Amino acid sequence: MIQHHHHRQHQQTSTTLPPHPLPLSTPAHRSPATPSNTQSQPPLSLAPLSSSSHRLPPQTPPALDHAITPVAHHSAGPAPTLARVRLSDISPYDGAPGGPYVRAVEALSGSLMRHNAAVIELGSEETPLMRCGLEAARLYFRSRSQNGVVKGGRGVYMYRAGRPVEDWDSSPPCMAEIFRCMGKAARSALCALARHLRLRSDVFNQLLDDTPLPAGEVSSSVLVATYSHSSLQNGKGAIGGGKPAANGEVEKGLLTLISSDSPVLQVCDPDGRWYLADCGSAPGDLLLITGKTLSHTTAGLHPAASYRAAPDFSLGTNSGGRTSLAFRLMPLGNAILDCSPIAAAGHVIPQSYVPISVSQFMDDLSAEEDVVCNQPNNTYVARNDMNKEPSLRSVLSDPLS
Repeated sequence: MIQHHHHRQHQQTSTTLPPHPLPLSTPAHRSPATPSNTQSQPPLSLAPLSSSSHRLPPQTPPALDHAITPVAHHSAGPAPTLARVRLSDISPYDGAPGGPYVRAVEALSGSLMRHNAAVIELGSEETPLMRCGLEAARLYFRSRSQNGVVKGGRGVYMYRAGRPVEDWDSSPPCMAEIFRCMGKAARSALCALARHLRLRSDVFNQLLDDTPLPAGEVSSSVLVATYSHSSLQNGKGAIGGGKPAANGEVEKGLLTLISSDSPVLQVCDPDGRWYLADCGSAPGDLLLITGKTLSHTTAGLHPAASYRAAPDFSLGTNSGGRTSLAFRLMPLGNAILDCSPIAAAGHVIPQSYVPISVSQFMDDLSAEEDVVCNQPNNTYVARNDMNKEPSLRSVLSDPLS
């Protein structure tokens, strides 16, 4: 009787999540190397949580392992859910695609389509490294703040692999290791997005740096360490290294992975609503957002995400400040952005997506940012230069197109 009663309770608990209309509801198999103390919970459920009663209690974060996590919304409407996929499930490998890989690819792409963001969970080896990197960056900026080097309560450090470091150019510890770790995750995510578009998983490799870098070359991608000891005003400088746009910032590269020790980053979903995207994130969680370069290369199938710091964000509850590490996967400057692989896969390509060099593409984006920043009240109204790719500019300036 006791075993029968326990079996009935387990059946009632396991039916709290509604089934997904797609085949994504099949749970992914947990890696044997991944520890877990939540065997009674499904290891990976890609079904959306339809109400707050279906959410796990906030005081038990281990129960959220490999499950879709509800994210708090800062405007009217239901709270969005970001897919959480393991890095080991989306990493390319030889052989036939397994169930965990197929489900992870679908979940990652679906979350980006619905919410312009997703979460990648690192493994047991990478998580301590990210935790160490965040702590090292925090101590680095705090020590420089005490020495008067960092002013205004905010510091930014950009690391590029292959760049010679001068004696006077000190940097936070672990930057090279963090660069390799987040770079691996970013490339794996890019391969997964290509596979979801019915492309070869390595179709975008021609846009990226060679691995490892040739001798004497500096990486196109960049790792940005940011520290804020005071409130971020008007949502500017959320992850560092970018210019504020009229409504937050828009990533320019292929994609960006963000790890932080305090929730502050808001992302705009396709319906124009802002939500707190890094709520409940741990050091082993990487928030994924896509950029304008990927949007152009995929003919708008993966629009660029807009992000900002929460307007009401305050560090009053965190005396240590906020530290973040953002890896921007950037293309080579001499590469060509071409949508021909997308067309070959059967997708419809609008005429505005013409082949263009990365250097020219970035120059055009920088010119747009300058126009935005120079307008009164930061409002973009410049439409007088209509003889220079008007269709492309109108598409790139609207992440919802």
